[in-house]
Amino acid sequence: MDFQPAYISALRRSRLRAAADQGLAALSACTLCPRRCGVDRTAGETGYCHTADQAVVASYNAHFGEEAPLVGRKGSGTIFFAHCNLLCNFCQNYEISHGGEGWPVSARQLADIMLELQAMGCHNINFVTPSHVVPQILAALIPAAEQGLNIPLVFNSGGYDSAETLRLLDGIVDIYMPDFKFMDAAVAEQTCQAPDYPVVVQAAVAEMHRQVGDLKIADSGLAQRGLLVRHLVLPDGLAGTRQVMRFLATRISADTYVNIMPQYRPCGRAREMPALSRTPTVEEFEQALREAQEEGITRLDQRRRSFVLW
Repeated sequence: MDFQPAYISALRRSRLRAAADQGLAALSACTLCPRRCGVDRTAGETGYCHTADQAVVASYNAHFGEEAPLVGRKGSGTIFFAHCNLLCNFCQNYEISHGGEGWPVSARQLADIMLELQAMGCHNINFVTPSHVVPQILAALIPAAEQGLNIPLVFNSGGYDSAETLRLLDGIVDIYMPDFKFMDAAVAEQTCQAPDYPVVVQAAVAEMHRQVGDLKIADSGLAQRGLLVRHLVLPDGLAGTRQVMRFLATRISADTYVNIMPQYRPCGRAREMPALSRTPTVEEFEQALREAQEEGITRLDQRRRSFVLW
């Protein structure tokens, strides 16, 4: 039987509409992410994410720099949302996440973007930094699916996601691709004022895996469903790679597909922290790969192994 994205069934069963309604209703006293600001986004109030009732799109395109199972021949259909609920001081999209560059879109406009990316031949719709706009995405999926959207959805987040909000996406999202940034609360406090990040991301990844399982890749080489975890190597071991990989191997699955990424460079306000003012060395990256394998993680993305010279 041919693959069918999860949201197609959810639309038929009215599950998609119910999730969208529940999410939109929550905007009036927003606790959708772990920041739990409680603001009325429907009245134009904004909390930590600086986003009211409309999602803000920074850009969209067929992206070829993503993981191998997402890119294929025609690219991953990425939609970059402006603003963020995490706001790391070293964010490589600082102008978007902190500066909010972009334009507000209605549900209809966001649906049209998805359909345009599909028409371009993209293999999936890849929502980048979507944690603070889950209700808006769900609302847009309804007209998009009604008008023929039928490629997998990728939820590409920083990992700072509420398990309760993720449950709204159960049976709707096909592929979860969270970052797993740190295991040290002090590092999370210093970099993104979120000392609870290690606890939150562990619960979030567990919920994501419960919903979609290990990453399933078709004979074409393209991902269809499952969990893909990103882990950015930071200088001086600040990312806690061994502890992250041990958690994934023992608490999630030894078959977790992981992209260990070497491309960190000081962006945003990173240079305010001496430890983050340089790129990782080749030796630090190779050590991260060894630690993953020693902890039992062997499904490693092989596409990107380039280093940025700074």
